[in-house]
Amino acid sequence: MTPIVAIRDLTKVYERGGVTVAALDHVTLDIAQGEFLALMGPSGSGKSTLLHIIAGIDRPTGGSCQVGKVTVTELTESELADWRNQNVGFVFQSFNLIPVLSAYENVELPLLLMNLSGTKRKQLVNTALELVGLSDRAHHLPKQLSGGQEQRVAIARAIVTDPALIVADEPTGNLDSHSADEVLQILQTLSSKAIGKTVIMVTHDPRAAGYGTRTLHLEKGRLKE
Repeated sequence: MTPIVAIRDLTKVYERGGVTVAALDHVTLDIAQGEFLALMGPSGSGKSTLLHIIAGIDRPTGGSCQVGKVTVTELTESELADWRNQNVGFVFQSFNLIPVLSAYENVELPLLLMNLSGTKRKQLVNTALELVGLSDRAHHLPKQLSGGQEQRVAIARAIVTDPALIVADEPTGNLDSHSADEVLQILQTLSSKAIGKTVIMVTHDPRAAGYGTRTLHLEKGRLKE
């Protein structure tokens, strides 16, 4: 089975105060479609760097990253922006919702960059909100929602364009345990056979990682068995 993400010999080197730091040190990794992969490791281990390269937010120093049939590491900045909008959904620790927009309007935002009719946008937004169990909160502002509800709106925004890949960077870091469980169950559902999204999550929390289908540990930029 062809992996949806194929990473080969990936390196990322930073210069800090005249010192060279290897955030990623020759990482090779395959991720299957529909996998819910949890990336764990101490701070500075390279987890978020790896996630950002897969998502086309950051560029490696060397090696390659292929997502689907696209070698992401070879795209121009303009091509990357288009590719990200169509293929990747982002979920962050801080929900990054726009305070003056309703839940519905926040979820609709990525669709405004696409050539869609108002009717089609409405259909997609309502479907995404229904999937995260927030149809009844569509017209609430973020300040009228709990933290868990805000993160569920952020997930709806991430999936509204129907991306193949969902990347989540510490998605439960600001949530209580009950809200965290709700968010993790949604991510688990998205990666189920019925929906088939590939979810890649960075987390410090072993309990959160337990929701995934596989856990990998990074240490000093290298994958640990």
